[in-house]
Amino acid sequence: MRLLVLAFVLLILRTVTCVGQPPLQQPGPAHGSYIGFDSNDYPGDDALPTLRRHFAFAGYWLTNPPGEHQNSWKGKREAMLHADFGFLVLANGKLEAEIGKAKRSGTSPAALGEKDAAVAVAAARIEDFPLRTIIFLDQEEGGRLTPDQSAYLLAWTEAVAHSSYLPGVYASGQPVGDGPGKTITTVQDIREQVVAKHLHEIAVWVYQDACPPANGCTLQPPPLSASGTADVLVWQYAQSPRRKAITAACRKTYAPDGNCYVSDVPTLQLDLSAADSPDPSHGR
Repeated sequence: MRLLVLAFVLLILRTVTCVGQPPLQQPGPAHGSYIGFDSNDYPGDDALPTLRRHFAFAGYWLTNPPGEHQNSWKGKREAMLHADFGFLVLANGKLEAEIGKAKRSGTSPAALGEKDAAVAVAAARIEDFPLRTIIFLDQEEGGRLTPDQSAYLLAWTEAVAHSSYLPGVYASGQPVGDGPGKTITTVQDIREQVVAKHLHEIAVWVYQDACPPANGCTLQPPPLSASGTADVLVWQYAQSPRRKAITAACRKTYAPDGNCYVSDVPTLQLDLSAADSPDPSHGR
C-alpha cells in the first residue's frame, strides 16, 4: 500500500512539472536560450514574481517609451533586482520626422544624437546601472537608414561608447527591397556603416517576428542562429501587436486581439526575446 501511495505522489509531481511553465533560471532544454519580455508599461511590483516564473530578463526603459509621455519604469531597478531579473536597458531613439524637425530648427542630427545619448547615460547613472552596462538605442524604423538617421544613430552610439557604458542598437532584421533584386536589413546597413567609419563595436538586439524564422507568441523560441542575422546578443521574435503581413503562419499563437500575453498576467501586452544570457545588458 505504501508503495502505491509513493507511486501516486511521484505521478502527481511529474504531472505538475510538465503542465507548468518552468522558471528560466537555467538554459532552455531545446536551444539553450533564456527568454525575456519587454513592454512600454511597467507591470507593477506585484506581477514580478509571476513574470519571473516565465522570464529571465526584462526590457528596462531609461527614457519615455515610444509614444509615451512618461516612463513608468523609472526607479524600478531595485524591484527588478529583488525579483532576480536580468536587464535589457533601453533608450528611445528619434524617428526620422523628429530628426528632420530638429534639423530645421537648427540642431543637426549628430548634435541631437549626442544630446539624447547624454540623457540616456545620465538616466543609467541615476538608476545605478553598473559600468559597462549595454544601453540599446531603440531604432523603430526599418529598412536602410537615411543620411540624417545614420548621423543621429552613429553620433548616439559613439557618445555612449565614450562614456562609462557600452552602446547597443535595437533594429530590424526584416529584409526589405533595396533596388532591383536586392534587399537590406537595418542591422546590415548599420553594421556596414560602422565598419566603413571604423567606429566602436555596437551590440545588436534584432527584431524579426516574421514567421518563419520566428514561431510566434511562444515560450519556446527557435535558436538565435535562426534569426537570419549573425552575431546578435538578443532576438525579439514576437511583438504586440503582431504585424499581420508577416505573421500569418503563426497567428494562432497570439491572442485574438493580435497581442502576446502570458496566461497568468492576461492584461500585459508583451514583446518576447531570446538571448544566450539571463542578463544581456549586464545590468545587474
